Amino acid sequence: MSGEWYSGWRHVFKLDPEREISDADLDAICMSGTDAIIVGGSTGVTFDNTVDLMSRIRRYEVACALEVSTLEGAVPGFDGYFVPLVLNTNRSEWINGKQTEGLVEYGTFVPWEETAAQGYIILNAEATAAKITGAHTELSEQEVVAHVQMADRLMRLPIVYLEYSGKFGSMEYVRQARKSIQQATLFYGGGIDSAEKARDAAQYAHTVVVGNIVYSDLTAALATVAAVQETVVDSVSLAPD
Repeated sequence: MSGEWYSGWRHVFKLDPEREISDADLDAICMSGTDAIIVGGSTGVTFDNTVDLMSRIRRYEVACALEVSTLEGAVPGFDGYFVPLVLNTNRSEWINGKQTEGLVEYGTFVPWEETAAQGYIILNAEATAAKITGAHTELSEQEVVAHVQMADRLMRLPIVYLEYSGKFGSMEYVRQARKSIQQATLFYGGGIDSAEKARDAAQYAHTVVVGNIVYSDLTAALATVAAVQETVVDSVSLAPD
């Protein structure tokens, strides 16, 4: 992995500004030992609800980053910023359109040293993000690898993000993605609702993102922290076939 500000993150919780979380549950999340919290969502993200969630997280020492999905939700004061680019869509506004619109408006204020692009490959057709962006989710293993190589080797994006949002994805796809990467950090998110699934993803992904389970089973969510951080990337599985 590179030496970027997020490169040491193994486990991350992702919290949606639009969804309610109690003070007690947020305290448990922030004190869990996770490496960081990412704030972001596909719908309903506003300046006010983003500021509110950030201010509550800021009571703790845990690193906190914003995934900038809307101009309305672009809030200063985070430790870092992620700008998603959806790679498996034909709609150019999700690759560079909305991003350049944002730079026209706020480019002079961007903290570039703490900002990183995420090359999203969305692989769950039922995910809200897939529907909004028109992502082509039915990809073969070879097509996933091609998207990873495009992001990692041609575009030189710092992060490749395999996103299943709402279901647990193919770990073989994650393994092949990891084998294909030369310089990027590999994020995986989707369907992590147990320590076992967290360990499976952590074998291949540099960073495992846990989101939805926070809101339905906090105990299971908290169990993923140690499961990920105690798992070492399997170097044997990454050897050429």
